[in-house]
Formats: sequence, C-alpha cells, structure tokens
Amino acid sequence: MSDKSREAEPQIMNLKPPAAWKFMQEHPESVLIDVRTTYEHLFVGHPPGCKLIPWKDGIPMQPHPDFVGAVKEAVPDPKIPVLFLCRSGQRSMEAAKTMAEAGYRTLINIDEGFEGPLDEKKHRGTRGGWRFHDLPWEQN
Repeated sequence: MSDKSREAEPQIMNLKPPAAWKFMQEHPESVLIDVRTTYEHLFVGHPPGCKLIPWKDGIPMQPHPDFVGAVKEAVPDPKIPVLFLCRSGQRSMEAAKTMAEAGYRTLINIDEGFEGPLDEKKHRGTRGGWRFHDLPWEQN
C-alpha cells in the first residue's frame, strides 16, 4: 500500500476523556458529537458546545433514521476531526465506525464516555468518564 492511499484511510482513535479534551484544545476546528439520547444529554449533563445527534432515541429507543445525514449536516467537511461521546464508549464507537464508512477521516471515540463504567455497586461516575475526570460540563 502506498503512503498516499494510507493517508486516505479513516482513523478511529480511542481516547480517554482527558486526552480527548486535550485534542479538542489543540484542534479547535474539531466537533464533539453527543450520541446519547436526548434525555441523557439534557438531564445527566453534557460538555458545553457539543452537538446532540442521538444514535438511538425515544421510548422505546429507536435508531436515528438518518444519523449519517445529520452528522454530515453538522460537519460538512469529512476532513474535520469528529469526536463521539456516549455514556460509556460503546454507542460512540458504533457511530465512529459508521462515519468512517461514510468517508470521514479522523474520528475519535471517547473511551469511558460521559459517565464511565459501572463500579461494583453498579453505579457510574466513580471509575471514569468525562465528569469523573472533572472536565467542563453543564446540565439543563
């Protein structure tokens, strides 16, 4: 494979929240997309300035009917880095893979997500996540 074709391949990086925050500071053109449900975004909290494009939403949860189109509208240039955030890092990885297939080049899955993994008491926010690392966030 030539160097030129390697450059065209999409990259999906997994970054912990502090590294993702640092990346965003170093790449101010990057866009952070929250793929959680509308209710998670509003009531659990979210990073300031992120764009809400749910991967699944509603009760019962249904896949977004045009997730790719919504991301393309929010980030028209596929060369702009896009970071994806969910509760724990699973939905956001699915979203990143989908956007790689759609031609986006620099994609970042925020490992641990907003709330982090479950602890031994089945609580989130005690072992990782955006809030755990004391990064900027707000709540409605």
